Amino acid sequence: MSNSDIYLLTTLLVYTGVAMIASWGLNLQIGETNVLNFGFILFEAVGAYVTAILTLGPDTGNGGVQQYVFGAVLPFPVPWLVAMVVGAALGLVMGLLTVRRLRGDYEAVVMLVMAVVAYYAVSADTSLLNGSEGLSLIPAPFTGAVGGGPNTSMTYRWVYVAVVALVCVLAFIVVNRVTSAPLGRALRAVRDNDAVAMSLGKDATRLRILVQMVGGALGALAGAMLVQWVGAWAPGSWTYPETFTLFAAIIVGGTANIAGVGLGAVIVPGIILEGVIFLPTFGPSYLTPALQWILIGVLIVGFMWFRPQGIIPERRRRFPALAVPGTAGESNAVQLVDLEPRRS
Repeated sequence: MSNSDIYLLTTLLVYTGVAMIASWGLNLQIGETNVLNFGFILFEAVGAYVTAILTLGPDTGNGGVQQYVFGAVLPFPVPWLVAMVVGAALGLVMGLLTVRRLRGDYEAVVMLVMAVVAYYAVSADTSLLNGSEGLSLIPAPFTGAVGGGPNTSMTYRWVYVAVVALVCVLAFIVVNRVTSAPLGRALRAVRDNDAVAMSLGKDATRLRILVQMVGGALGALAGAMLVQWVGAWAPGSWTYPETFTLFAAIIVGGTANIAGVGLGAVIVPGIILEGVIFLPTFGPSYLTPALQWILIGVLIVGFMWFRPQGIIPERRRRFPALAVPGTAGESNAVQLVDLEPRRS
C-alpha cells in the first residue's frame, strides 16, 4: 500500500470514528428520549473551537494572522476533556431553554435556530473566533511522543487512528451502560409516553436535559478529535445540513440501537461522504457533493418508508417475571413480560 493510499485510508477511518461518536450522542437524544435536536452540529463546533483556542496559545503569538478570545497551550488530553465539559454545559443551557417548555417540532425548530444564530454570530465577529475565515494551524496532539505530524508521518496517522478507535470503544461502553441501565429504561419511557413516565415518578424534564448534556459532551468530543486531525476549523465546517448527515446515519443504521447507529455512521458519513476520496474524479467539481446529498436524501426517504426500524432494529427487551402464586395453572410459572414494546 502506497503512502497516498495510507493517507486516504487513515483519513477515512478518523472521520468515520468521529461520526460514530457524534451519532451515538445524537441517538441518545432523538433515539432514546425523542429530543429532536436539529442543531446538534453546534456541539461539534463548540468542541472544535474550545480545543483550538486551548492549543493555539494567545493570538498575539501568531503575528496577528488570527484573532480569537483567550488562547492557551494545554497538553493532550486536557483540551478534549475541557471541550466535553463545555459541550455538556451547552447542552444544559439548550435543555433549560427548550425542553422545559417545548416539545416535538417546536423544540426542533428552536434548536435549529440556535445553531444558525451561533453560526452567523461567529462568522460576523472577527475578534471572537476569527470570523468566517476560521482558525488554522491548530497543533496536532502528542507529536513529540510519536514524531512528526499528520502531514509528515504515517506512523503518527496510525497512532491517531488507534486513539480514535480507543475513544470509540470507551464511548460505546458509556452509551451502552446508560441505555442498558434503569436510566435507559426511564429514557425510553419518556420517549414513548412522557405522561405515563411522570405518573410513575420519573422527571421527564430532568431526563431530557440530562441527555442533552451527555449527547452534547459526546458531540463536543467528536469536534475536538476532528479539529486536531484536520488542523483547521471554520463556520463552513458546521453548517446545519451536517446534522442531517447524523440523522441519516441513525435512520439507516437503526434508531435506539447502538450497534445499528455505529453501522449507519460507517455507511453514511464514512462511505457516502468520505469514501469518495477513493473514487476517480469525474464531471464538474459540484457534481460529486450534489450526488452525495441526493443519495443521503434517497436513503432517508427510502428507509423511513420501507424499513423505518433501520438495518439493525431496536432490541426488544423482555424481562422475566414470576407469576402470582396460587393462580390457576400458573402456580410456579415464569412469564416473559414485554415492558418496552417495539415502536411501529
